[in-house]
Amino acid sequence: MSPASHEENPTQPESAAEEVQQTAGEAVAADAADAGPKAADAGTEAADAGTEAADAADEQPAEAEQAKPARRRAAAGSSEADRPAAARSGRGTRSAAKAKAKKDRPAAASTEVQVELPAEVFDATVNVPLIHQVVVAQQAAARQGTHAIKTRGEVRGGGRKPYRQKGTGRARQGSVRAPQFTGGGIVHGPVSRSHAQKTPKKMKAAALRGALSDRARHGLVQVVSGFVDGELPKTADAVSVLSAVTGAAVGASTVLVVADSSDQLTWKSLRNARGVHLIDPGQLNTYDVLTNDRVIFTRAAYESFVARTGAAGGQEER
Repeated sequence: MSPASHEENPTQPESAAEEVQQTAGEAVAADAADAGPKAADAGTEAADAGTEAADAADEQPAEAEQAKPARRRAAAGSSEADRPAAARSGRGTRSAAKAKAKKDRPAAASTEVQVELPAEVFDATVNVPLIHQVVVAQQAAARQGTHAIKTRGEVRGGGRKPYRQKGTGRARQGSVRAPQFTGGGIVHGPVSRSHAQKTPKKMKAAALRGALSDRARHGLVQVVSGFVDGELPKTADAVSVLSAVTGAAVGASTVLVVADSSDQLTWKSLRNARGVHLIDPGQLNTYDVLTNDRVIFTRAAYESFVARTGAAGGQEER
């Protein structure tokens, strides 16, 4: 090749090796150019597949969560439908309804009866020493009197003289069960006896009139028509009536309720009430009147007590 031709085509390779290298490089470049769009297309397809898989994964938990509560609701609905209506109401609903009914229940009206207390019974002279004597006698009569001791003649043992009479330098002794020895008898100790004191009926009646008169002067003697309506005992109704009459909650003060023993409706309604003591009019006494803050009669018990006390008073005057 001439120098002129070489100058005219400067890009022509100088040797066959360079020509081969140039041809191989062009082929590689062409292949790379063809592979670039294919790789881009493959990457795009892979990205699209990953997005579809992610969407499918997101949709499955959502569908499962929606299906699970639906199944639970369906099962709960079927169980609720199978259970009776009383069971479906629930304990909380029943307790709330019960509390609301108790709160909405109207307060019991006072059944106090305005009566004129006879002056010979409820306005008598209060003799404090007499009342004290009667109360002490009543408490003494309540004592059992079963306390007792053993004297030296009742203690077991001591039949032999412990030592000779003379020559020991000690005091003479005849028994080891003498009072001065441990395990011996007791001297002048209590014995079984009755502590009852004889109290005349007139003194008891006068003391009771004085105690009732003291309560009546302070407005603490009341008469009610009844505590419970109907034929069944009801503690709640009786307590509400008692609170309405006294003007205070039951238990804030002690109340002596005088009711006939035949009035089982009143007795069964109030026998467990706190701060309430029941007594028959025939058993009314000075001690119970003084130990309670109020005295409340039922109408029947009041009439019975006044009739009995008035008859006794008339016999005393004659």
